[in-house]
Amino acid sequence: MAKVAKKEKEKKTDCQDRNCPQHGALPTRGMVLDGVVASDKMDKTVIVQRSYYVKLKKYDRYRPKKSRIPAHNPPCINAKTGDHVKIMECRRLSKTVSFVITEKLPGETKATA
Repeated sequence: MAKVAKKEKEKKTDCQDRNCPQHGALPTRGMVLDGVVASDKMDKTVIVQRSYYVKLKKYDRYRPKKSRIPAHNPPCINAKTGDHVKIMECRRLSKTVSFVITEKLPGETKATA
């Protein structure tokens, strides 16, 4: 029973960030993407790296590509480097940030140097 009470306390913790999709007033819409956090050096912002394949018509093969997307990192989620996360599009928060982390996905944590 103590474990249940502890989990309820964790869920009830409020973050004071108004740009948090769960606790704040930030509406999300549009694209829903997932990726791995490549860098968490900025304040409340992380770089999420996505890997995907692009078909080369000329050679009839696929080539790996990656994209790096800056996303807002709310204090209640607090994603670190190597975490697998889901990001959603939102209104523009700064010059480069138009995505926000909505949740950490289980498993797949990579340690990147």
